[in-house]
Amino acid sequence: MTFLSPVAHAATGDSGPIDPHRMSTIMETLASDGFHGRAPGTIGETVTVPWLIEQFKALGLEPGGENGGWTQTVPMLRTQPLEPARIIATTGKQTLPFTLQKDISLSTRLPQARIRIDHAPMVFVGYGVHAPERQWDDFKGVDLHGKVAIFLVNDPDFDAKPDEPVAGRFKGRAMTYYGRWTYKYEEAARQGAIAALIVHDTPSASYPWSTVVAPGGQVYDVEGHGGETPVPLQGWIEGNAAARLFAQAGLDLAALRTQARSPDFRPVALAHTQFSVDLPFKVDHLKSQNVLAKITGAAYPDETVMFGAHWDAFGESRNAQGQTVIRRGAIDDGSGIAGVLEIARAFKNGPRPQRTVRFAAWTGEERGLLGSAWYVTHPLAPLEKTAANLTMDVLQMAGPARNAFVIGAGQDSLQDDFAAAARTQGRTTQPEAMPERGAFYRADHLPFARAGVPVLAVMDMAGKFDLLNGGTEAGGQWLTAYMACYHQPCDAWHADWDVRGAAQDVEAVRLVGHKAAFSRDWPSWKAGSEFAAIRAKSNAARQ
Repeated sequence: MTFLSPVAHAATGDSGPIDPHRMSTIMETLASDGFHGRAPGTIGETVTVPWLIEQFKALGLEPGGENGGWTQTVPMLRTQPLEPARIIATTGKQTLPFTLQKDISLSTRLPQARIRIDHAPMVFVGYGVHAPERQWDDFKGVDLHGKVAIFLVNDPDFDAKPDEPVAGRFKGRAMTYYGRWTYKYEEAARQGAIAALIVHDTPSASYPWSTVVAPGGQVYDVEGHGGETPVPLQGWIEGNAAARLFAQAGLDLAALRTQARSPDFRPVALAHTQFSVDLPFKVDHLKSQNVLAKITGAAYPDETVMFGAHWDAFGESRNAQGQTVIRRGAIDDGSGIAGVLEIARAFKNGPRPQRTVRFAAWTGEERGLLGSAWYVTHPLAPLEKTAANLTMDVLQMAGPARNAFVIGAGQDSLQDDFAAAARTQGRTTQPEAMPERGAFYRADHLPFARAGVPVLAVMDMAGKFDLLNGGTEAGGQWLTAYMACYHQPCDAWHADWDVRGAAQDVEAVRLVGHKAAFSRDWPSWKAGSEFAAIRAKSNAARQ
């Protein structure tokens, strides 16, 4: 199957079988009081999961979960630091105390009621990147066992000037996976560190300190960590607090930032400086659920095309005034769930696909892509025969647009298919405008990519849309207003939304998935992608 040529040279807002009104109704429901903010392991989940199953049943889909059911159990661990906390760094006779959530944010992925670290040496490891394919190793064989590793966030070339040798080695301002905080913690564990601290600065992280501490240090993880042993203590240190720590050790953090941009950088010990922690944790064991449905393929039932979005948001909490507030997640990711349900309806109303089409509503995305990661380590269909994962996470509500954005442009052929689908709508596509945010590494498609499955991610916080009504100025206003509500209670449903723009994007995603579902072709990674080699290992299964 190939895409038809556009019937007009300008975008019209046509969304084919995708109904903006239905999408709006779904978002209104998911963001309502009765869903309690949809946090895993809470009353919100007990409402959300049955509701999703109801929707899939009403569409006439087949259950796609475990043991012939609609769900897949995701065992989770939830930990939260408690007071009183003792967190100090000593250099000789000097002592620097850290206040939890003001100077430092700490968490653990271990089911331990208390974490104690006594006088552990501290080592600055620059960006903490071990990337042989880029001829880069920040560790240089230094033994980190029993030590606290201090990282910079983002990639070594994020702040590089054009004439520096590192410039462009890690895609410049576009973040690679090596720049993500999740990678830093993973690498700390591989290197044997007892703790990992990331120095926060807003430009490199792409969000302020208030975002780091918003969940109060609460961390969710899959029970058992998917076979990987995590670093015992992980967290962020506020930028000014980090500067004080380095100064106490006789070091200049600003100068070290520059040194860390060189491939010759070697870890720097904070001389005579030791880190001590005595921190209690509240530990809860939860069982959350992915919700899964499918349409079995008529010709190739063991081959899969998957559409997904996450059902979870941030739940209920108390504000400074003691009032209950709900972080409703109407757009993040009620919009994606609405897209999945509408695509499922469109497929069910059409001819049976050749390949099996699966529809996923993931849990735990906001806690670290937990539901999708659990599926990838416990797949219900062979990953080597999963042709594509198509993920929708945050869709714009400002109306039809002349353009669309490609997240992580240049990764695989599905992105080319998305551009072709947008052209049938009379739209142009362009790479995301803020690649330094690392959006490609921040949604539920990522675990699939890391397993080698070609992916497409559609996320409408990637830049200013050129709206039919108001152009890029109006598109920029929508983006600014939305980002002010990102992960906040004001991400709530509004009756005056123009959902046609979101429906346009959903229709483009549907077209990409439709092509894959009615094809014998296998979407592929581009030669420069870090995921191409992983997929190549299973080539024989797709012959």
